[in-house]
Amino acid sequence: MKAVLSEDAPAARVWVARLALTDYRSYRRLDLDLDARPVCLFGQNGAGKTNILEALSMLGPGKGLRNAALPDLASRLGQSRAWAVAAEIERLGDRRAIGVGVQPDADGNMRRSARIDGRSVGPGELARALGVLWVTPAMDRVWAGPTGDRRRLFDRLVFAHAPEHGQTAAAYERAMRERQRLLDEGSRDPKWLASLEAEMAAHGVAMAAARVEALRLLQAAIDTRPDGAFPKADLSLEGSLEAGVLASSPAVLLEDKFAADLARNRARDAAAGRALDGPHRTDFRARHRQKDMPAADCSTGEQKALLIGLILANARALGERPGSANPLLLLDDATAHLDAERRGALAHEIAALGGQAWLTGVEQSLFEAFERRAQLFEIRDGLARRL
Repeated sequence: MKAVLSEDAPAARVWVARLALTDYRSYRRLDLDLDARPVCLFGQNGAGKTNILEALSMLGPGKGLRNAALPDLASRLGQSRAWAVAAEIERLGDRRAIGVGVQPDADGNMRRSARIDGRSVGPGELARALGVLWVTPAMDRVWAGPTGDRRRLFDRLVFAHAPEHGQTAAAYERAMRERQRLLDEGSRDPKWLASLEAEMAAHGVAMAAARVEALRLLQAAIDTRPDGAFPKADLSLEGSLEAGVLASSPAVLLEDKFAADLARNRARDAAAGRALDGPHRTDFRARHRQKDMPAADCSTGEQKALLIGLILANARALGERPGSANPLLLLDDATAHLDAERRGALAHEIAALGGQAWLTGVEQSLFEAFERRAQLFEIRDGLARRL
């Protein structure tokens, strides 16, 4: 299928040419044939627009943009607990078939599986095949919300640059949970604890290094972007390991120090019921540059604009890497809290990125700024009608 774009837009390097849902959320069946332009979905609240974006997010590793349990994704319209999302992805001129789904195993337990061109793959290969970034209404107040929400947001951005970051973080969490279990049980086995603390230190420093590198790339993408409707942000990470990486301390010294700190604070962590230091407590902050104001103190509209600017900057940074491709952008109700000027700027920036974006909104008029640069679908009664 030939891509259809405006004359001033670059050719999209990653786009969904076909999307098929089977027994997924509100859809028994949905099959969309698409071109490379942005995709705008409009319809009433509850029509199923976000379900389509969530299905796309499931083509990457993890639990998707809603962080939902796998059984909850099955359609309530049928009897099966199984579901499937299949797509044909055009990436740098090559078309690949990617599918994820849940099926019962021999014992009747529901298991997730993923395939690329018919071959079973793991999370890392999924991440390398298709990068996915998203903005949802739940993220609107991320700058003023809990530290964990900002950290998870930033780690998803890091993961797009370094697919191994997710596995590193998972290994760190496993070692941390096992250490805490031993502390809770009053274990007096120093060798076992030291082994787990060394594992936490090695994975923790690797996490911090990946975060610092992603921060550098993000900040560079923000700094080199012309001034516009989306304010520039000054980004920072507040964590001891990240500070050590930024100070160019050798990794081995950072690992040794972190492991020693963990050993010294065993009694404290046992009393608290959790490790009180480490990359699992790092905070990610942004500051509105023009106003010289913490993002948390900005208006709701400014916070949304800063968030969208951050996601667009990350997409730009990813697309500029040699041999890489723009990620798929999923912008759920992204035009909420944006005035007409910023909606126009969003359409312009998405077109300039050269990747495919999917947007949702309650009214068709929210996407007028795209003009013919987008493909529009009305979502109603479990169907998608192309306009």
